[in-house]
Amino acid sequence: MKGHDAAALVLRATLGPMLFAHGWNKVAGPGGLEGTTGWFEALGLRPAAVHARMAAGTEMAAGAGIALGAAGPLPAAAAVGLMAVAARTDHRGKGFFVFKGGWEYVGVVGGAAVALAALGHGRYSLDGLLHRERAGAGGALLAAGLGTASAAALLAACYRPKPKADETQTDH
Repeated sequence: MKGHDAAALVLRATLGPMLFAHGWNKVAGPGGLEGTTGWFEALGLRPAAVHARMAAGTEMAAGAGIALGAAGPLPAAAAVGLMAVAARTDHRGKGFFVFKGGWEYVGVVGGAAVALAALGHGRYSLDGLLHRERAGAGGALLAAGLGTASAAALLAACYRPKPKADETQTDH
């Protein structure tokens, strides 16, 4: 299974640091947490300051967990949840291509996270060293299901976008 272990390592080494960097950027990027809070406020996530911190922390924790190969499919589930919320709040209605604001990026990241949960972290991981390797359809279903359900619960409880100007006007 050396090919399997190498594939898992390459996927983890690509996906994990990228997620961590996105979370870190929410904290220490050009606008910092204040900028992220303003962005989340504009998206309709309430309370925005809490969501800015939760998103940054979750991205960094999921990224670290994936990079290290720790905690089975749970970091993948976090990545799926993050991407589902981003797809609904920021990328919805903008088409496919990310350069036009579309959902391409979040779809690929979410899909890669589910694929990693199915593949498992492999022998070259913290889970592998501790003999806690989880892989297969169950891991993929857990990552996809838990991530999607968490995103749906968060959106139901906290997503309150302001109506657009054309949605507030009525015909008389």
